[in-house]
Amino acid sequence: MPPRTTDSAPERRDDDQRPDQETDGERSVGRGQGQADPGTAAGAEAGRGGGTATEAGDGLRPDSAAGAEGGTGGGHDTRDADTPGTEARAANGTGTGTGTGVESTPDTRDHPRAETGSGEGEPDGHGGSDPRPRNEDNADAESATRPQAPSGSHAGVGERVAAVRRAADGGRRWRAAHLAGCAALLAVALTGGAVAFGDVGDGRAGAGVEAVSAGGAPAAGVLARGDLDSGIESLQKHLRAQPRDFGSWATLGTAYVEQARTKGDPSRYPQAERALKRSLELDPGNDQALAGRAALAAARHDFTAALKDADRALKQNPYSERALCTRIDALVELGRYEDAAEAARTADGRRPGVPVFTRYAYVKELRGDVRTARDVLERALEAADSPADIAYVATALGQLAWNQGEYKTALDHYARALAADEDYLPALEGRARAQAAKGDRAAAVEGLEQVVARFPLPGPLVALGELYEERGADGDRAKAGDQYALVDAWTSLARAGGVNADLDSAMAAADHGDKKEALRAARAEWNRRHSVHTADALAWALHVNGRDEEALPYARRATATGYRNAGFLYHRGIIERATGNDREARDHLKAALDLNPGFSPLGAREARTALKDLEGTR
Repeated sequence: MPPRTTDSAPERRDDDQRPDQETDGERSVGRGQGQADPGTAAGAEAGRGGGTATEAGDGLRPDSAAGAEGGTGGGHDTRDADTPGTEARAANGTGTGTGTGVESTPDTRDHPRAETGSGEGEPDGHGGSDPRPRNEDNADAESATRPQAPSGSHAGVGERVAAVRRAADGGRRWRAAHLAGCAALLAVALTGGAVAFGDVGDGRAGAGVEAVSAGGAPAAGVLARGDLDSGIESLQKHLRAQPRDFGSWATLGTAYVEQARTKGDPSRYPQAERALKRSLELDPGNDQALAGRAALAAARHDFTAALKDADRALKQNPYSERALCTRIDALVELGRYEDAAEAARTADGRRPGVPVFTRYAYVKELRGDVRTARDVLERALEAADSPADIAYVATALGQLAWNQGEYKTALDHYARALAADEDYLPALEGRARAQAAKGDRAAAVEGLEQVVARFPLPGPLVALGELYEERGADGDRAKAGDQYALVDAWTSLARAGGVNADLDSAMAAADHGDKKEALRAARAEWNRRHSVHTADALAWALHVNGRDEEALPYARRATATGYRNAGFLYHRGIIERATGNDREARDHLKAALDLNPGFSPLGAREARTALKDLEGTR
């Protein structure tokens, strides 16, 4: 399973303030200086094929709080690290809810991770500028409030997917041209879908609108319960009337980040950047824009910048849940696990709730403490009361169970997640992976085909491609090649939206693409951050390029924290075999298959073959 990152991590659903506070945006609607920038085109030049520009609006809700107590999210918590309040609060159901989940990656995450995230660069959108005059205060609001199709419209999804599927018909003889065209069409489809999706939102998947606060601004927490697109529409209406509401601009920026994650549309990131910039122009240093910018940096996998902005936000508002959680995510993805654990305890003391509980559990899992991770997630699930929270936490439990080879348990958790939200993408993907690991390949293929038909993202694309390869029916090799080509196209589009996609591209290319490019990407990512996932990616990229002696220290580092990941153990075992360390290779290949025998359709098969060969030469 890919790492959980900020791309799939739950967001908060309130305004990150103490209950008795009104937001700065409510107090200061119209106070900001300067003029609203008109929406500009969010062009995405994807790969060699070139992309199209799509018009971008900007703007959303107030979300800040006056500073409460001094210090940043990194403040030391004096509680015993082994007895965090997180577990007790989750057990008692006293934490504030909030996990509206999505998908990843990764990170993805990785992802989680979805958390997650992970989370989690490319050039900004370079489309043409909006020709409307820039001297009208409501210019941005106008661009943010044009009538648009609902983001969940079948037309938008169909256009996006049809374009990439047409691109996949080029044939592998013409791979270079195929990839360029695929990237271009994917850019067209996704940026076109961005227009259909609408221009605002905040919170996780399933965020919605609640009420209107002072000055006509949508109230704090407006996007936390209900439909993201409804929240977008309400905030667009507000920004048409109050284009200088810096809080709403900040929330709009964060909403774009959310839409990018939930819709698989990285073209939203440049739009988010512009909206957050506008908020900071109106009110320099406001904590909701800084927290939003931290979330944006994390979503783009610039975790150093995410940490910096999260710390700046927490200096203004130590109770900002978004900043507290993004700070944990950034530290995890930078490989600073002790600091991440401390940050999780600090966040638990200030803003206990589902987002903090799930992050605390992931930090524990990364250190090999699966039992505590499971306990915390189970208690968090008991505390969850919204469908979004239930879906997110149940999926996290499913991922944890899958990592331990507990496929029936994983399927039970995914079933609970989908009972809460039948369209929750990480649960649909996780269920398919668990079905494949259990041997139900037909159901797994069908499930992943449904996932990538809606959101052609790297994780499910690679998983589906490997299932096609393993099945080996007529045409399956070509089908697999198409999935891997779409990963390349997605990577190009992601980079055009400012996303650092090196970890995703390194892992996919090492097994199914350009091995030299895999090594370049893995080295670049390692130079940015030293996490277990980047260590594993670099080790494997070195291996597939025949540099096993150099790979071995990285493979050992990837497994050094105690993280129980069968993929990491498999990579280490194969590298040890290649360097003549047969005893260690047997131990780690056996450990991988004992832990999670279905961790990868192709990887597990190779691990069994290598282990059989090693056993035969003893």
